[in-house]
Amino acid sequence: MPDACPGVYAPHDAADGALARIRLPGGLVTSHQLHAIADLAQELGDGTVHLTSRGNLQLRGLDRTDPSLVVRLEAAGLLPSRTHERVRNILATPLAGLPAADLDRALCARPGLSALPGRFLFALDDGRGDIAAEEPDVCWQAGRALLAGVDAGIEGADPVAALITAAEAFLQVRESEWRMRELPDSARSAVAQRLQLAVAGEWQEGLFPATPEPPHLTVAPLLGELSAAAVHAMADAAPSAVVTPWRTVLLVEPMHVPAGVPTDPQLAMVSACAGKPGCAKALADVRADTRSAMAAGTLPAGRVHVSGCARRCGAPRGEHIEFVAGEHYL
Repeated sequence: MPDACPGVYAPHDAADGALARIRLPGGLVTSHQLHAIADLAQELGDGTVHLTSRGNLQLRGLDRTDPSLVVRLEAAGLLPSRTHERVRNILATPLAGLPAADLDRALCARPGLSALPGRFLFALDDGRGDIAAEEPDVCWQAGRALLAGVDAGIEGADPVAALITAAEAFLQVRESEWRMRELPDSARSAVAQRLQLAVAGEWQEGLFPATPEPPHLTVAPLLGELSAAAVHAMADAAPSAVVTPWRTVLLVEPMHVPAGVPTDPQLAMVSACAGKPGCAKALADVRADTRSAMAAGTLPAGRVHVSGCARRCGAPRGEHIEFVAGEHYL
């Protein structure tokens, strides 16, 4: 079965045009890159930049035959590897100084890792558990390696080397599985054993020192949607930003609060899939319905996700209240 995860070189054909997913390892993006993405959304897409549950950005309503998207993203430094573009799936605890960029370079430097499934997820967690809760395939959490959430039993290892080794071992034992948790127990044990033999004792104290969290401003757009104008305003306000897997953006060391940009964290508690008309499988325009419910004050308190069909695309990890078109709906 072919890997259908969308990227930039292989966008997904949605009902409203092509969809391109721009992967941001660790969620890191510069002001210059944000300006470039906003320009592309306005000139080639639907005018909106969409946040994803993996800390990436998506552009919708594109023409897949237009080569300028790739050319301009490459020029902005957002596509460092054509072969590895869809496997650069790396989450990291925001603003914790974890080596997401080092992991990305190591990943792109291994030709064999281009064969990873587009769903395979790397993670770096500083110990608070926020990123480990996102169900990554391989995770480094405060001195230990986790394989599908299970401690692999190694200490004193370089986190980048450990995660790269685990990914290579996964490719050696997988058959048709897409994710680490789908492997049979024996295969997952084989991955852990290779990890223990390959990287134990490699850690150099202070290789990736903890850094103090810089001042930041949280942008929390409704349903993870930002207009191109809002993204330009954010890029003008701060030299860099971090896109989180919770559909927020952290503006790092902002010089001012950008006008017209939503900063109420409660807005990020509500999410929805694309719905009609963007998705041909959706049974309802869930985004319009969600906005109406929010305006009427009829949504329950807490984390809520609204899905246009039983696939429940984009649903958050952990506990949440769900509404599904055709089932329990708004």
